[in-house]
Amino acid sequence: MKKIALLFVALITLSFTKINNDTVKFKATVENRNSDTLVIRSRTFNKIIVSNKEGVFTDEFQIEEGFYQLFDGTEYAKLYLKNGYDLRMSLNAEKFDESIIFEGDGANENNFLAEMALDDEKFDYAGMLQASENDFPNLLEKRKDYTLSKLDGKDFEKSFVDAYKIQFEQSMVGLQAYYNESVKVRKLNGQKSPTFNYENYKGGTTSLDDFKGKYVYVDVWATWCGPCRAEIPALKKLEEHYHDKKNIVFVSISIDQAKDHDKWKKFVKDKELGGVQLFADKDWNSDFVKGYQINGIPRFIIIGPKGEIVNADAPRPSAEDIYQTIDKLLK
Repeated sequence: MKKIALLFVALITLSFTKINNDTVKFKATVENRNSDTLVIRSRTFNKIIVSNKEGVFTDEFQIEEGFYQLFDGTEYAKLYLKNGYDLRMSLNAEKFDESIIFEGDGANENNFLAEMALDDEKFDYAGMLQASENDFPNLLEKRKDYTLSKLDGKDFEKSFVDAYKIQFEQSMVGLQAYYNESVKVRKLNGQKSPTFNYENYKGGTTSLDDFKGKYVYVDVWATWCGPCRAEIPALKKLEEHYHDKKNIVFVSISIDQAKDHDKWKKFVKDKELGGVQLFADKDWNSDFVKGYQINGIPRFIIIGPKGEIVNADAPRPSAEDIYQTIDKLLK
């Protein structure tokens, strides 16, 4: 499930009841599946479910009530599970988020999570994070009111509502902390950019120095990051729009862990990613990543022809003002 891939949305598992003799019955029917396994997990739980030939995943297990993450090898979804649920899920992996439907016990709660994930994906967090220090508190309060109002009038279990509110409030605290960091990041503008020299998907290595004389639009991302993947269609259009311009280049730097190197290469190939595709040497601990104080992704950066930082937290490809921003630079 695609979600804002900042640190404030790290998976939080909340438990409310002791395990009893009941179990969760879980069934997922997946069209165009990305793998033959589904993984349901939290920080303390990991359940692997194998599909049959028709792409149906079924299992029955005991669990602590709370939020979990479902991973199909490429995409993520959020689940709320408790013993006694008989939950049925259907989806088309090619349209993962948009196609998720739940039926059975627990369907109301889990359909709500799917709905809110899509809502979260469409929300302009990037624009919110660019707000002034005077405006941000009001925008944050409006986002809180809007999201929590979605719970009103719904036939949800009280334990789910209580858990959702706690988790959401924690995410808002994290968003405030992230905003505070973004204010610090803006102060990098005008300074000399940290450099890189990373593995190129097409072979060899590529450094920032290779692009002297050009503007460099950098996308720092990872294959596991839902919001990063959500930007891919817009990034492709952006690259295509400026394809004939000789003074700008688009560079994507993956901060996947070394163990996921092959997964990165497969993703680049399968998704036909354009631009210059690079693999950072030490994921989050890479000098370039630390130099830009990157604590959450995706992060977009614009570097000038002389290696200066034009915008350390640039608009996303999906932002309304991205073309205007680049056009001004290229004049």
